[in-house]
Amino acid sequence: MIDFFRRLIRPRYDTLNLIEINSAKLLANFAYLKSRQPQAEIFPVLKSNAYGHGLKEVCQILNSSDATMVAVDSYPEAQIVYRHFQGQVLILGEMPLKAYDYCRLDRTEFVVYNEDTLRYLSRFGRKARIHLFVNSGMNREGIKDLPAFLASQKKYLDQVEISGLCSHLASAETASALNKQQEINFLESLGHLRAAGFFPRWVHLGNSAGVFTLHNKMLTAFRPGLAFYGYDPFPDVREDTAPLQPALEVFSRLVSIQDIKKGESVSYNEVFRTEQDMAIGVIPFGYFEGLDRRLSDRAELSVRTGQDMFYAQIAGKICMNLSCLKIGENKAKIGDIVQVISSDKKAPNSVLNLSWLADMIPYELLVRLQASIRREIK
Repeated sequence: MIDFFRRLIRPRYDTLNLIEINSAKLLANFAYLKSRQPQAEIFPVLKSNAYGHGLKEVCQILNSSDATMVAVDSYPEAQIVYRHFQGQVLILGEMPLKAYDYCRLDRTEFVVYNEDTLRYLSRFGRKARIHLFVNSGMNREGIKDLPAFLASQKKYLDQVEISGLCSHLASAETASALNKQQEINFLESLGHLRAAGFFPRWVHLGNSAGVFTLHNKMLTAFRPGLAFYGYDPFPDVREDTAPLQPALEVFSRLVSIQDIKKGESVSYNEVFRTEQDMAIGVIPFGYFEGLDRRLSDRAELSVRTGQDMFYAQIAGKICMNLSCLKIGENKAKIGDIVQVISSDKKAPNSVLNLSWLADMIPYELLVRLQASIRREIK
């Protein structure tokens, strides 16, 4: 009865664009990554709207796993985690100091990169659980000289709980001497921290690639992002990443079909002209929704019409909220489903293939999927 009245007051909007998240695949990826590092915890990275998958939806899926903590960038993301995930949240990013006042200390741990943040968090006493971030060689952020930091900030360090030590690999997906040097530097920092009388529970250096390349049992946690969502973090095919399953699919619908005569142009700036009479289909999915303009005249999306399916190349320039497709002589009608992104790794419209066509990395394509597009768990 309550749902009936809710629908009367707030009727469900039947959207033309949809992102589906396959919960079974996401949970299988989590379990597989855990099997690669059975001695450690896996902290899935859910920043940037869970890599475009939907922060709320991924949190809800992870409640069916044994994940104890997820990682996000900032307080606004943590707010969503508080509501939809049962476990803890690790805030990775730096924030305005006042933002720490609003965090739930009972459910939150903080990565600390500098003395200003440490000193501010020390006001909360032992309720503040922090992960010290050391600059192990990426030279982007973090504590460069940990022994000096420990000596100068001991007063404040004694007032908080140091629950973690962490850093980030700069070239984890490639064969680089820097990877090994960063690991050495990081473990030296762990030694300094222990010598100072601090014994963190969580010791984490590895991202997605690190799950497969780091083997030191002193590492007690890993922070996979891309691999958790089912994508190979390495540029070359590896047998050990084959079980990863992309969990996201993106759909739209044909809203218009235009019969175009030979020699007519389609979309902006007349960059595409038909070489023969053909049908052009239109979907309400453009670069605002996350289809990069560099895919114009290049990408192929799949069209389902009845029991049949065919690939249609994008015709002309991708628009802000629309894209045109070469339907040609294929039979299609308004309302037919168009799969913008496929979970099939070998499909022309897989995340990896679309990223390659647009000269971008998979991360970019995923995080640009507009947050306003409805996400549904399947």
